[in-house]
Amino acid sequence: MPSLPHPSAAPNAGQQPAPGRRPEPGPARRALLRGSLAATAALTLPAPLAAAPAFALAGRPEARWGVQAGEVTAHTALVWARSDRPARMLVETSPTETFRHGRRLWYGPLLGPGTDFTGTTALHGLPAGTQVHYRVLLADPDDPRRASRPVHGTFRTAPAGRRSGVRFLWSGDLAGQGWGINPDRGGHTVFDEMRGLDPDFFLFSGDTVYADGPIQATATQQDGTLWRNVTTEEKSKVAETLAEFRGNFRYNLLDEPYRRFQAQVPTVVQWDDHEVRNNWYPGQLLDDPRYTVKDVDVLAARARRAFGEYVPLAPGRTRGRPGGRIHRVVPHGPLLDLFVLDMRTYRNANSPDRQDSDPVGILGAEQLAWLKRELSRSRAVWKVIAADMPLGIVVPDGAADFEAVAQGDPGAPLGRELQIAELLRHIKHQRITGTVWLTADVHYTSAQYYAPERAAFSDFAPFWEFVSGPIGAGAFPASRLDGTFGPEFAFLSAPATPNLSPAEQPPNYGEVEIDGDSGELTVRLRREGGRVLFTKVLQPGRVGQ
Repeated sequence: MPSLPHPSAAPNAGQQPAPGRRPEPGPARRALLRGSLAATAALTLPAPLAAAPAFALAGRPEARWGVQAGEVTAHTALVWARSDRPARMLVETSPTETFRHGRRLWYGPLLGPGTDFTGTTALHGLPAGTQVHYRVLLADPDDPRRASRPVHGTFRTAPAGRRSGVRFLWSGDLAGQGWGINPDRGGHTVFDEMRGLDPDFFLFSGDTVYADGPIQATATQQDGTLWRNVTTEEKSKVAETLAEFRGNFRYNLLDEPYRRFQAQVPTVVQWDDHEVRNNWYPGQLLDDPRYTVKDVDVLAARARRAFGEYVPLAPGRTRGRPGGRIHRVVPHGPLLDLFVLDMRTYRNANSPDRQDSDPVGILGAEQLAWLKRELSRSRAVWKVIAADMPLGIVVPDGAADFEAVAQGDPGAPLGRELQIAELLRHIKHQRITGTVWLTADVHYTSAQYYAPERAAFSDFAPFWEFVSGPIGAGAFPASRLDGTFGPEFAFLSAPATPNLSPAEQPPNYGEVEIDGDSGELTVRLRREGGRVLFTKVLQPGRVGQ
């Protein structure tokens, strides 16, 4: 396995935020962005750890896979780490990087083989709108004199009021189609660029790993040149065992820019198909010679467990109890509620999708009822709906079946479109303001406006859907739009040739900025290299947009 840096290594310098964004980070934040944080600072330990002599550090646990924060709200956050052996996870927080003032110590879980030595510690009672610095320490449960060196991270809690504004990034699709971590390019350098923008959080819109996509030592680009990959045993074949699914998540953590990004930018993560297998649905039986396990439900259960172990989600979301769910609302102050959907777990089978009755659809009846209820309850200025698949883009699954919502028939809603029509009707008649849809999945970037006056189904308020990605996978040509809900491309950027590498087609990501004074929401579709491809400003207080 490729070697990892020592956990005391500080992050590299990030790019400075673009002019006109927000004030430059304060000295503490700037120091962490520069990588000047001294990781050897003494960590306040509970007795008897505080009295442990220096020589007792030999053979101590290590946290070489970095740290992550997730699900950050005004007063709560989750912190993730992985040990190399059984260990007790401890998290210390402070408002300053020196940890000289306002320290709090949090006792986390015991990390062991049952969770692949991963664990998440819940922090609560945090001050709103504050830069929080944290460091993770792993203590030997049998000998408290042995403890790891601290691993550092930081995040901003959501504001309690409007004036601070909100800014976040989103994208999807990492290490797919054979394009893995390329050491010749310094890894996935787009994460360094995004880190330099200093967002409040990153929405990872699915396909966080490609469990069905082996990574070979080299891949051939369109011009015949070779792309070189970091490789591991678990990524040498499609994932079937729990160990192989876990190995897919560990693979991404071998990337230094990705680890630096996660130490400084909290995440909100959803899954899509490639966490399990391309275009999967519940109950599917595979006819694929690469797999000895043919029951997709078995694969999905293993993938979901690994996902829950390697993503900072609240316990019970994906593991620890039957029925734990991925769909949720993540509040981020009075300006934003983020509605994270799960368009995989509850869907019906992929099909020609032209039935005139479909109570299951792509969300399932229970998730649809939840989404309608929570949208109606939300008092946030903006309700951003994070969908792991687009609404009006036709995504085929083979010659006759369809993978997403649209099936190419521009007439009245059929199949999965019936469920989306019900949701859009609900938003209009309940006068729910400020809804915006974000997604990834299709491996290009676009903005489409859905207008009832050009739609076959017109009982809805107009709205925008923005697509970004891939963040580090193959780029593909655009798919056509289905006219049922009246979408039209306002912007589209996609290659003419399929499966271009990140060197041939630089990664795409999106930026959402909500102004605290005006309440305006600005979407920027970006490409690595600092390019802004498209900008759209939306006004608050409107049903639809």
